[in-house]
Amino acid sequence: MTIDNFKFAGKKAIVRVDFNVPLNEEGKITDDTRIRGALPTLKKVLADGGALIIMSHMGKPKGKVNAKYSLSQIVDAVSEKLGVAVQFAPDCAKAAEAAAALKPGEVLMLENLRFYPEEEGKPVGIDKEDPAYNDAKKAMKESQKEFSKTLASYADCYINDAFGTAHRRHASTAVIADYFDADNKMLGYLMEKEVQAVDNILKDIKRPFTAIMGGSKVSTKIGIIENLMDKVDNLILCGGMTYTFAKAQGGEIGRSIVEDDKLDLALNIIEQAKAKGVNLVLAQDCVAADDFSNDANTQVCSAKAIPAGWEGLDAGPEAQKAFAAAIVDAKTILWNGPAGVFEFDNFTAGSRAIAEAIAKATANGAFSLIGGGDSVACINKFGMADQVSYISTGGGALLEAIEGKVLPGVAAIKGE
Repeated sequence: MTIDNFKFAGKKAIVRVDFNVPLNEEGKITDDTRIRGALPTLKKVLADGGALIIMSHMGKPKGKVNAKYSLSQIVDAVSEKLGVAVQFAPDCAKAAEAAAALKPGEVLMLENLRFYPEEEGKPVGIDKEDPAYNDAKKAMKESQKEFSKTLASYADCYINDAFGTAHRRHASTAVIADYFDADNKMLGYLMEKEVQAVDNILKDIKRPFTAIMGGSKVSTKIGIIENLMDKVDNLILCGGMTYTFAKAQGGEIGRSIVEDDKLDLALNIIEQAKAKGVNLVLAQDCVAADDFSNDANTQVCSAKAIPAGWEGLDAGPEAQKAFAAAIVDAKTILWNGPAGVFEFDNFTAGSRAIAEAIAKATANGAFSLIGGGDSVACINKFGMADQVSYISTGGGALLEAIEGKVLPGVAAIKGE
C-alpha cells in the first residue's frame, strides 16, 4: 500500500516520525528540519479526513522516564507547524482512551517511546556476559511484542516516516508492522524519498559515479567502501582517514589522527581499487596546524611529510583540485563526511571545494545525495543545500543502506 492510494477518511493513522530534534537549555528547538520533513505525510492524513497519532523517540533515556527527553517540549512547535492543536499523551503505553476519543482532523502525540525499554528491545540492567542475559533477552523480545501490539491497537493503519531509525528493529519502527496487514501499512513521503534516493545511488547509476567518503576513521566506513568499490568509477577518501593511508604508504604524519591498527587495511583498499579499475583519490597535500584550534598556525605540506608536532586538519589546494576533477563530470554523486575540521572556519576549504564541485555537477544534470550528519551540517553551513539533489535525514540508516544491508523499518512495510 502507498500513502497516496490509502483512504484515510474516518481512519486513525499511527505515524512513526523522527522528532529527535536538538533542544537548547530552555527546551527550545534549535533545528526543526526533522519536523518539517514529516509535515507532508502528517498533513496528507489530516487533509484526507483522518486522525493522527504521532509517535517518536528523543535522545537516549535508556528505558527510563527523563524529563530532559520529554516530547511535551515540542508539542507547541508541532502544533504551529501542522496548524492543528496537538494533544499530548503523557504515557505512550497508556494512551488507548485518548486515541479512541480522537475525531477526524485531530492529532495526538505520544510521549517518548524510549521511556520504555521495550521500544529498543534490549534488556536493561544486565550485562551481556551474565549467564542470565539470553533469558532476559528472550523475555524482553516477548515484552517488545506486547508493547508493539499496544501501540498498534490505537489505530487502523500504520505509517513509517522515520528513515533516521529505519536501520533499527525497534517496536515502533518494525515490530508494530506485524500487527497490520499489507493494505494497512505504508511508508510515509519522507521514507519513500529516502528509499528512492538510495535506489538512485545503488541501482539506477548514471555514470561516471563518484563517491566521497570523509570522516576520521577508515574502520567505521570499511563496509561502505567495500560495497561501493564494485559500483563507483571514482572514490575520494578524505578527512581524518587521509593520514592512516599516508602512514600506511610510509609517510610522516606528525601528530595527525591515525588508526595504527588499520594500516594493512588501508593498503588493501588501495590494492582493491587498482584491481577493480576504480580511480582512488587520496589527498596528496594538506593544511597542517600546530594546534587543534581555529586560530592555530598553519602550513600547507605533503600529506606524507607533516612536520613533528603538527597535524593535518584540512585538504590542501592540490587535493582540492583533484577532488573537484573527480566530481565535476560525474552523473551520480554520494557525499558522506567532510574533508577537514569544517567546524573551524579556517579549515573549511577542502569541504567547500567538494560542495562547490557537487553543486556544479548537479547543475549539469548529476544526481547528488548528501548523507550523514556532518555532511549535512557542512552543506548547510555553506548555504548550498538547495544546490544538491537530495539531503538524507538518516545518518546510520543511510550508511547501512549504502553498505547493502536490509533496513528493518523498510522491510517490515515492504515484506522484504
